[in-house]
Amino acid sequence: MPIVPDVPAGGFQDGHGRGAAHAGGPLFRDGGPHEHPQEPMSSPTPPPPPASGTPRQKKSAGRDLGAAIGVGVGLGAVVIASLFVWPPAFVGVIAIAVVVGLWELTSRLQERKEIKAPLVPLAVGGAAMVVAGFVRGPEGAWVAMALTALAVLVWRMTEPPEGYLKDVTAGVFAAFYVPFLATFVALLLTADDGPWRVLTFLLLTVVSDTGAYAIGWRFGKHKLAPRISPGKTREGLFGAVTFAMAAGALCMEFLIDGGTWWQGLLLGLAVAASATLGDLGESMIKRDLGIKDMGTLLPGHGGIMDRLDSLLPTAPVVWLLLGLFVGTG
Repeated sequence: MPIVPDVPAGGFQDGHGRGAAHAGGPLFRDGGPHEHPQEPMSSPTPPPPPASGTPRQKKSAGRDLGAAIGVGVGLGAVVIASLFVWPPAFVGVIAIAVVVGLWELTSRLQERKEIKAPLVPLAVGGAAMVVAGFVRGPEGAWVAMALTALAVLVWRMTEPPEGYLKDVTAGVFAAFYVPFLATFVALLLTADDGPWRVLTFLLLTVVSDTGAYAIGWRFGKHKLAPRISPGKTREGLFGAVTFAMAAGALCMEFLIDGGTWWQGLLLGLAVAASATLGDLGESMIKRDLGIKDMGTLLPGHGGIMDRLDSLLPTAPVVWLLLGLFVGTG
């Protein structure tokens, strides 16, 4: 999972989506002598100018960076240990992330939109979907997805019919968006070099996010999608593409059996595109819900869904391209 702080590339904003004040802008103004007629004989002494060597105040991400790094390192350690020590344990990590993500998503839908997507069939079906994908492959994942959707339809029948359509629609959407897309990570793991494929998927997504953050923060001027995510810039997207393509070439050359560097360039380009679209997609959802984060479970990061936004749509892209390049065995 990406371990970089969830900071929009190309700028920083306060909690209300507004950009930071320009450096040197007037925060307080002297109202002039007419505002203090009771003190005609004196005037306030202006403060001394700042020393020429005083450094400018640095930009802030608006989050606890120390906590974000600590949580990110901890999550990375759990992922790597489960992935290479006993891969089935990593399937359990995916299932837990899916259940928590579904809980966050359905909770926010109910709080903000009064949409009651049934959590119980989603959680049970979502975990089963991940396991079925690992054990039975794509066919198992599709069957589990269909059964989960059916369970959502039936479960909601136990309540009054008002709002039935919007509740089951949101439930089927949640089943596809979180567990079904996450199942492709389990499918990556089923290959002979499965742990390395999953590691490549995670590395490329993290590197793409990091490149977007670093280049966008330093050079970002032109907005990418201001109506969806005002902080994202075209320069940040260029950074994501450049970093991901370079990392893709290295990963395909040295980590993936039978891979070549030019395949890694294409893989990195696809990952940068899917990760950016995934981030924008969740930004759209959060804007519609009127929230900044999906949860508060991870200090410095937000919720689980705030860490899965770029991973979920990227998993099927990496699974498909690796299958085309080097096969699924």
